[in-house]
Amino acid sequence: MHEQRNTALVQDAYAAYARGDVEHVLACMWPRVEWEIPAVPALDFTGKRHGCGEVAEYFRQVVEKQVLRAFTPREFIAQGDKVVVLGHGAWTARETGRDFESDWVHVFTVKDGRIAAFREFMDAHVAVEAFQCYPLAADPAPH
Repeated sequence: MHEQRNTALVQDAYAAYARGDVEHVLACMWPRVEWEIPAVPALDFTGKRHGCGEVAEYFRQVVEKQVLRAFTPREFIAQGDKVVVLGHGAWTARETGRDFESDWVHVFTVKDGRIAAFREFMDAHVAVEAFQCYPLAADPAPH
């Protein structure tokens, strides 16, 4: 029955995140948690993090750089020490004002009742476009 307990832990962390309680989210993790989201060029809050201190900094930077418009975990799938969550999110890049959204997959590894690892998969291209992390192609001249 570890799967049910692991799923309940992950659901508790999502509920805390939804109410803005990052401290509770961090309390659900091992102190040496491994955290990884897709790396986006020029966005320093993306990529790999190690430990609760770096994850706390990630949450601080995320709020600074983007506005969360929607975040919906839709399905929880658990087997062994893994909990996979399928969901959808929508954000606005603060610097550009551009909206972006993507379905996402979160993979949690749970060890002894705490989150030991987290990995996110999403369409990073939409974030790159919203944050304009590369020069946008000029509009072609009218013919």
